[in-house]
Amino acid sequence: MMFDPTVFDNLKVAFENQLYDLDNLDNEINIVSRYDRVEMATMSREFRLGFTMQDNTDITAEICLEASLKDLADEILEAPDTNPGCTLRVFFAMTVEDPQAECPVIESILNQIWTPPSRPKQTLQYEFDNQQAHYLNTAEVHFDRKINENQMEDIPSLIDHILDSLEALMTE
Repeated sequence: MMFDPTVFDNLKVAFENQLYDLDNLDNEINIVSRYDRVEMATMSREFRLGFTMQDNTDITAEICLEASLKDLADEILEAPDTNPGCTLRVFFAMTVEDPQAECPVIESILNQIWTPPSRPKQTLQYEFDNQQAHYLNTAEVHFDRKINENQMEDIPSLIDHILDSLEALMTE
């Protein structure tokens, strides 16, 4: 019996190929993190690949691909009237000093590049009792629909949008 890769596996490999080429061959980005998890409690899958621009490591982008047990089961069991796919989210992590001033600018930049996104979600974190006034801002761009192999040809364009976002956020 031959192993038939899932939508999740195929999309994961496609993202890896594109991004590792940008790292190893083009020297445009640096891969800084990689997570490939199977959550045994829920039998779900999660893949994350984080990277920075080669010339600026202050802002990190991360692609997050997720598939639930239902997504995987619908695909493997070929459940009728289903459209198996994966959830895709993109994160941008950066340090901000003045959230009231900087976060609206970050939101505006992401809204210009990711049209039409739902409003980017920004989450601020800081270390309690640390006298420095720096916050870690994680801005999330999420998509309202699942993706599958039909969107495989969109991956280069999606990565271009991520690179454009990194460039624009660096000049902010």
